[in-house]
Amino acid sequence: MSANNIPDKIFFRIGEVSEIVKVKPYVLRYWESEFELISPEKSNSKQRLYQRRDLDLLLEIKRLLYEEEFTIAGARKKLKSLTAKKMKNRSDNSELLTNIRDELKEIKSLIHSR
Repeated sequence: MSANNIPDKIFFRIGEVSEIVKVKPYVLRYWESEFELISPEKSNSKQRLYQRRDLDLLLEIKRLLYEEEFTIAGARKKLKSLTAKKMKNRSDNSELLTNIRDELKEIKSLIHSR
């Protein structure tokens, strides 16, 4: 199953995630201990419940480790770098939207003052 064929669900059990990512459940549990960004919720029966964002992250970790041949430490560093870039982009976008909103308020006040 490819990333595009992931079922449209809110939560996935470890067996489902194992099939989607194509790694054994013990590998997923190991990655949880090595990558703090992976933090599945736990059901009342203590079963791991992964969300879509967890699957996307696990697929990226697998790509870094298996295709790009990063070490665990290298993949961890790369993911932190990618996360920092995403956060900066969000911050930049937020600032841009604030500026646009302020300009629109000015335009609106100019229109109403005529």
